[in-house]
Amino acid sequence: MRAMSSVIVGRDAEIGLLDGVLDSVGKGAGRAVFLVGEAGIGKSRLAGECALRAYARDMPVLRGRATSTGLVVPFRPLVEALASRFRAAGAPDDPELDPYRPALAGLVPEWRSAAAAPGYAISLVELAEALLRLLAVLGRERGCVILLEDLHDSDTETIAVVEYLADNVADLPVLLVGTLRPDPGPALDLALAAELRNTAELRELGSLAEDAVRDMVDACLGAAPGEVPPAAHRHLARRAGGNPYLVEVLLADLVDTGRLSRAGDGWRLAEQGEAPVPTGAVRSWARRLDRLDEPVRELLLVAATLGGRFSVEALAAVTGFDDRALFAHLRSASEAGIIAPDGAAHDHYTFRHVLTADALRASLPPAEQAALARRAATAVEESAVELSGEQRQLVATLRLAAGDKVTASRQFARVGRQMLDAGASGSAAVLLERARGLAPDGERDEVTVHLAIAQAESGRLDVAAALLDDLPPAAAGSRTAEERAQAHTQVAWVATMAEQQEEARRRIRAARALLGTPLRPEQEAALVVVEGHLLLLPDQDGRVDQDGEDGGAGEDGQEARAGQDGPGGRERLKEAERSARRAALTAEERGRPVVACRAWQLLALLSRERGFDEADACLVRMLAVADRHRLAVCRAEALVRLGTNAFMRTGEAAQLESARAAAHELGSLALLQTTDGLLAMQGVLAGHWDRARETVERSVEASARLGNLSAHRYLLLVDATLAAHRGRAREQERALARFRRAGGEESMLVPLQRGLCQAVGALMAEDRERAAAELDAASAWEREHPSFFYLSGRYGLRPLLRILARDDGGPRAYREALASPGGQLAWNRMFLGLADALLRGRAGDEAGARRAVREAGRAAGAFPQAWHLALRLTAEGALDDSWGEPVAWLRTAEEYFHEAGVQPVAGACRALLRQAGVSVPQRRGGRERIPAELRAVGVTPREYEVFVLLAERPGNQQIARRLCISPRTVEKHMASLMTKTGSTGRSELCALSARRADEQAPQGRETSGTAATAPSPL
Repeated sequence: MRAMSSVIVGRDAEIGLLDGVLDSVGKGAGRAVFLVGEAGIGKSRLAGECALRAYARDMPVLRGRATSTGLVVPFRPLVEALASRFRAAGAPDDPELDPYRPALAGLVPEWRSAAAAPGYAISLVELAEALLRLLAVLGRERGCVILLEDLHDSDTETIAVVEYLADNVADLPVLLVGTLRPDPGPALDLALAAELRNTAELRELGSLAEDAVRDMVDACLGAAPGEVPPAAHRHLARRAGGNPYLVEVLLADLVDTGRLSRAGDGWRLAEQGEAPVPTGAVRSWARRLDRLDEPVRELLLVAATLGGRFSVEALAAVTGFDDRALFAHLRSASEAGIIAPDGAAHDHYTFRHVLTADALRASLPPAEQAALARRAATAVEESAVELSGEQRQLVATLRLAAGDKVTASRQFARVGRQMLDAGASGSAAVLLERARGLAPDGERDEVTVHLAIAQAESGRLDVAAALLDDLPPAAAGSRTAEERAQAHTQVAWVATMAEQQEEARRRIRAARALLGTPLRPEQEAALVVVEGHLLLLPDQDGRVDQDGEDGGAGEDGQEARAGQDGPGGRERLKEAERSARRAALTAEERGRPVVACRAWQLLALLSRERGFDEADACLVRMLAVADRHRLAVCRAEALVRLGTNAFMRTGEAAQLESARAAAHELGSLALLQTTDGLLAMQGVLAGHWDRARETVERSVEASARLGNLSAHRYLLLVDATLAAHRGRAREQERALARFRRAGGEESMLVPLQRGLCQAVGALMAEDRERAAAELDAASAWEREHPSFFYLSGRYGLRPLLRILARDDGGPRAYREALASPGGQLAWNRMFLGLADALLRGRAGDEAGARRAVREAGRAAGAFPQAWHLALRLTAEGALDDSWGEPVAWLRTAEEYFHEAGVQPVAGACRALLRQAGVSVPQRRGGRERIPAELRAVGVTPREYEVFVLLAERPGNQQIARRLCISPRTVEKHMASLMTKTGSTGRSELCALSARRADEQAPQGRETSGTAATAPSPL
């Protein structure tokens, strides 16, 4: 009989909690809830009730469960959860998920594109972010629920993803419900930590009270109150200890044995006397097995030996039943309520409760358990030509149950190495740790070496170091020493990427000591590449190792680290470049393609001091090696760097867009975010405001969640630069504040912050003195931290301003910039061409000056905003020296900036035109830009220009300079504004202006270089 309750009893508080969070999720406020309790306490019933209530709200529900077989299967609950939703419906087609499909395909292989590049291991954070985005899309209308059960049995990768989800669902319409036992381990640590951080609710389920047990028994039997004898209730409450699962098992035993039976309209409990009564689940299940047919009994014992979840194929191999008999017995066991088909896989079954499998195994004597495990292991081994990873884990578990530790260790170690090669380093570490504990003395050290690599790649460098340091000595140059040296080298690479310089150096020294001398060329190459990258890391004081420069992402998204201070530092870099070139060629020749790609990437960085042609040649070689050896990650990285260089040379984004497509196909979210930052910056420089804004909004928060700090900072800087180039000072400052909070001013982005952002912002406010100071600060920073920030103003804008100011050092700065690699970039050629024109015009070479302007215009084709700003500056010098067409240039610039809503520059152009004696029509239009309430009280366009400037509380002299009017006129407009707005003083009027600026900041989403509807020139 199946004595199962049709209702949940004794869990009103928990159901109330779930109802409340479901309501909140439906309104867009996500939450994570963890239900903790011992086996059988009712966690799954509550999860099921949550699913039913979500269905009633028309919410999508995804449900998965971790395996209880002891097998380490990366992401199994997540795979099952996605399958539960999309097996029939297929892949979601929302375009918002396009960047995340490759990562999601790691969980659902059917979603993988046929053209997808193989060989890329999606990082845990990338996968977690992809899953988070999928859930947010599913819950967009009504919210969605993901239920993950038995997290205590989950692999480490799943735990990491669940932690990420719990920490990031608060602002999304997503409810995460996880169930787990209160056993010490990663799952419980996660739940407790999330509760402490207030990112999750944790509810521990206690035993049912006697009245709840009574209600449950009545529900199981379909009895009305009073029909079941109180003695039966007391018996079950005492024996089950308030555990709902045991209540059901023991109740079924009472009914099956006839001790509890129907009597008329009620139930009767037979006298117990001294009869042998089961006192727990084990004896209860033993009694139930005795009443089953022998083949069904055998099948269930074998199934329990295989674990809480088992495959039909494995069961057939062990039992020897043919298909007809096998499925007949499976059907009998299912009808008895003991097992059920597994919803995640059509060829698997699962016990209805993990305690059932435990109880069945425990019903056998130890010797019989061992014999059955041995028989099962042999059958599984003989059932396939090549065992899968899951089958090998099953064999290892069975061999261990049979007492064969050595064979179990070897199988665990083999699967662990396979998982390590596949990128599942967390699961690999679990299996290799298990193998190490079982390995005999002669094999333990070899397992330890692989375990150290797995721990390092999982982010546990301290554990990896301790494992390697505890290994016994090995003779230098021996095969054992060489294997250990490779492990030290790999751990050194991981430490270098994590910027843990000292640990990386220790590992390199250890590797060299183990390899002895002389090293084989491929061994030297692997170490040299790590040492070369290590040379460029910043020390804790912000300086580069060995007198080098600071680290970070440059305008090209790469680590823009260049020559070092002093002749000693530069010589070290030159030697590093020579060594890297030898390493690249050696690695190619000796069949070490990953080392070769890393070497060519390093060379591309080091050779940029001599120009982009040589850097591109290194990247093309890297791309060729990656293509030849099907290294998807290296290929995408090479394409992104080549696309970046092309963007910097020409200002165009076509090649960078192609590189983004490659990164998208690969599925690397980190690389996608880096590329998005570059494309957003290209959009800013090209005047594609909407596209740049959309790209930043798409990636900036995701990059923070991903921990992609380099891309996150760069995107924040792009946001500030976008505001600066549009002349929106308040937006610029808000964005820069976020940039600073993210550590931007301690990164290598400072030259771009000061030069490309703040200096241009100052010019848009017609504050040339401040712009010059910002550019000088950027140059001073670069002198202290040498780098290749070619868009920081040092190689274009600053020489132009110095020449315009008739600075004696201007011509020399121009010549130095022109001779540098940075001077060949389109953005800088535009400014340098106009600087050349100013010098020629000043020297009386008008034809040469005009020719230089035309050349600059060809370089400026991709940069409309910067070109018009440069024309405004150049026209001023041309007026002073009487050459060129300054009036035409000023008219063009004035029209552009008036339409863009940048009144300070437009006003300066009008003032220069008047100074040139040209009639300038008054622009009294623009009333449409004045807010309705201000138009209603009669505020004029000129008064509104004064009003919007008051948000920054400037003085009358500053307003006069910006609008090119007299201070007296400013006073007149101020008096009129106070009268019309009813302000009692200047402070109140300034506060009103600031409020209006904040209210209108989100408006005015212009396209491609125009801002005609901008509410404020700032």
